[in-house]
Amino acid sequence: MKRVLSIVPYPYLPYFSGGQKLIALFNEYLGTHCTLLVAGTVNNDASLAKHYRFFPVLRAGKLRFFDLAAYRQLRAIVQQQQVDTVIIEHPYLGWMGRLLQRQCGVQLVVHTHNVEYLRFRSIGKAWWPLLKLYEGWTLRLADRVLCISEEDRRHMIDVLGVREEQCLLVPYGIRQEAPPTGKAAAKEQLCLQYGLDAEATLLFFNGLLDYKPNTDALDVILHQIHPLLKQAGLRCQVLIAGKRLPARYSELKSYAAGGIVYAGFVEDIDACTKGADILLNPVLSGGGVKTKMIEALGLNTTVVACSSAAAGVDPVLCGNKLKVVTDGDWQAFAAAVVEAAQEKSDLPTAFYDVHAWQQIARRVSVL
Repeated sequence: MKRVLSIVPYPYLPYFSGGQKLIALFNEYLGTHCTLLVAGTVNNDASLAKHYRFFPVLRAGKLRFFDLAAYRQLRAIVQQQQVDTVIIEHPYLGWMGRLLQRQCGVQLVVHTHNVEYLRFRSIGKAWWPLLKLYEGWTLRLADRVLCISEEDRRHMIDVLGVREEQCLLVPYGIRQEAPPTGKAAAKEQLCLQYGLDAEATLLFFNGLLDYKPNTDALDVILHQIHPLLKQAGLRCQVLIAGKRLPARYSELKSYAAGGIVYAGFVEDIDACTKGADILLNPVLSGGGVKTKMIEALGLNTTVVACSSAAAGVDPVLCGNKLKVVTDGDWQAFAAAVVEAAQEKSDLPTAFYDVHAWQQIARRVSVL
């Protein structure tokens, strides 16, 4: 059985964002297939670690990215625990991974969540060219690069110069291994909880709401998509969930009469997603695979998304459960929602063969 050290550069226990959840579940399942150690920041709740041992090695502040003392601790862990593979989440600690690779003779694996420099370029960060150089250097030196989508994999090969045999497709995962039962009951419970019309089509949007791509998407729902759905005569309710909604929205109270309800931060986001008829994803920037889409599909909830938001999701695996429209074409987006509201189908089982965490962890453990 392999002995693996995973290095995570930010808090993820407990998780709140899709990226944090990806790391938490990836490690939880990987730990059932190998001897897994995880080194992370001191502001994690180590009691939440499942199937692996957690080492609070990295500082909480920005200096963790340049911390030689932390590197020495990591090297000691690798040597004492006879680690043969080091995984770094994202390329940010690439220099640490490279030193461990050279000094300890371990296999270096970079687990990517997207092409980082493209994400920061899309949200207007001026220093993205420097990140591009560093990201490319890190990926080219790794023994393996785990890519979350085929689009990312091709970009790393064609633009960043990573060898094709290095890059392996390891998509975002889900706990489910088949379409779940009880969707009707989940919707009924959700409508009771938030005072929604159970006979209406229930639309759902969630995310960190002070993150600009999500804030922009929320504005589109409020001012473009929802009015168009009303014009089309669709009987619908919209549930919005997420932390850090800017104060200027006043918790969306002025929209409540029109059928838009703000739930705030939701502890069990899967219950909302499972109970919804359709997940809305009109996100146009931010890069990477939108994890909430994968999770919604796994819960057998239809997704309507812009082409940018749907990047990285194989439509062949999704059947009629994924509808993709051209970025910014809100008339087409609303039409796709109306169409989806009239359809009843299940997600193909092939989706679960690719995206179930149990299957993903098994594949990664034998690299």
